[in-house]
Amino acid sequence: MKIDVFNHYFPPAFFEILSKKLPPGPVKRWMLYKPLYDLDARLRQVDEFDDYCQILSLSQPPINELGGPDETPGLARIANDGLSDVCKKHPDHFPGFLAGLPMNNIDAAVKEIDRCLGLPGFVGVQLHSNVSGRALDEPEFFPVFERMAQTGKPVWLHPSRGANFPDYQAEKKSKYEIWWLFGWDYEITAAMARLVFGLVLDRLPNLKVIAHHMGGYVPQAEARINPHMNDLGLRTYDEDYAPIIAQMAKSGKKPIDYFKMFWADTALFGATAATRCGIDFFGVDKTVFASDSPFASDGGSMLIRDTLRSLDELGLSKKDRAAIDEGNAKKMIGMK
Repeated sequence: MKIDVFNHYFPPAFFEILSKKLPPGPVKRWMLYKPLYDLDARLRQVDEFDDYCQILSLSQPPINELGGPDETPGLARIANDGLSDVCKKHPDHFPGFLAGLPMNNIDAAVKEIDRCLGLPGFVGVQLHSNVSGRALDEPEFFPVFERMAQTGKPVWLHPSRGANFPDYQAEKKSKYEIWWLFGWDYEITAAMARLVFGLVLDRLPNLKVIAHHMGGYVPQAEARINPHMNDLGLRTYDEDYAPIIAQMAKSGKKPIDYFKMFWADTALFGATAATRCGIDFFGVDKTVFASDSPFASDGGSMLIRDTLRSLDELGLSKKDRAAIDEGNAKKMIGMK
């Protein structure tokens, strides 16, 4: 069995709300990917592959960007109930879903986690790399991570960055879609670093976090992280970072050890060399299969095929391949 742990789907009731709330541009693009919002098309897509199923999650935008703190909890309930309903009706195709949270209302977000614990198919939550431009290690957001650590269920970390994030200080927006092309991997990398150096993982050593797109640039930066981040603060003159490294040392860890606490997925659009690099860094036992379907020119199946091909090209042992395809996901979410 191949368990695709990171792909995206809009339940009908939630998709109708999005279509009314958002400008026509994004909605027009979404209509190109029928499996994104049409359940029958999605079922047919899953059936194209033998021994294959999907853990469903919402696509962009984050729920907290769809309304004020009084409105977003209701939107989260509609979205999560819709995802759960699909899992309940089609458990062989969709054995689980990730809940979306109203991160602009933290009390409601924690309550939504607790509510979703009783919903069929709930296996974790999807958080984005920032909350309307705010870093995830801000104290306000800690109760969400704390509650997820208590449940034992993972946090799936998805990048969130738009053209309104400029690439240069002198400009007001990102050009040439660089915000997506390279910006999303940077977003994942930066969010991981904030969870590490903000000591969120130190405070919650049992927290499970799955970094989308094979952890962004982290695997390539291994030699920067270790040993060069062991002396965190030498390049900074207006803040004292020494206590951070001292706190890590109390746990018997260096910065690289915290980065290796993350899980990572194979959603790299079929890039074999990058997949190999990521597995070398995180390890076979922390790598899970994901495709990022359905965002491809053919409506989504191409991403699944290309990801499977890239794994085939690695020449993994049967044991390692089975771990990535299904074993790690089952262990991670407690799935039988």
